[in-house]
Amino acid sequence: MLRFKVKELIADKEFNEGRKVTIAEVAEACGMNRMTLTKICNQKGYSTVTDNLDKLCEYFDCKIEDLVLRVADDKDG
Repeated sequence: MLRFKVKELIADKEFNEGRKVTIAEVAEACGMNRMTLTKICNQKGYSTVTDNLDKLCEYFDCKIEDLVLRVADDKDG
């Protein structure tokens, strides 16, 4: 299963910029629907298109491995 690290990236951005960064702000800057980004952040196992991942990497100026982590499913062992 893939785990998205958007919340961690938002927290880092807040710390670095010394201000509150909202999901709505990130979604708007990325040209994404706020509900889609909320699901990426909060819904375990949520599946999204690669275009959204690319937009988030662009926004956070990060590599894909900074945004996504693969974790083993229970069935994977």
